[in-house]
Amino acid sequence: MSTFAKANKIPEPVDARVKNGALSVDLADGRTISVPLKWFPRLFHGTPAERAKFELSFDGIHWPDLNEDIPVEGLLRGEKSGESRKSIRRWLRYRAKGQKEPILELPLPPELAKWLVKHGDSKQGKKLHPRRQRAA
Repeated sequence: MSTFAKANKIPEPVDARVKNGALSVDLADGRTISVPLKWFPRLFHGTPAERAKFELSFDGIHWPDLNEDIPVEGLLRGEKSGESRKSIRRWLRYRAKGQKEPILELPLPPELAKWLVKHGDSKQGKKLHPRRQRAA
């Protein structure tokens, strides 16, 4: 008896929306995944305009105004946000002041910086994994 392991390809997202307390993501294979919005506190606390502005990539959805990234693979597994309560509280404090949470930028190791220059990075107008932007 032989066994055959099928490759598990994760389908790309083709659309996303927040409605009636749920995040729904349409996938390229025809499925739609819907999960409770409360699973993702940044989306839950975001305004309708912030939620409507998202970018689709080959493996997930990014909300630039909320600094939120949700991978399709995690949705398929039923995974909630892994962000700590402490981090969410800090983010909410910045929001209450009308400020964006600072994002730390670390210096890249020289080998990685050279690789990015050679293969293209956003500083040169190219992206390694282009995102399709969606605006409200």
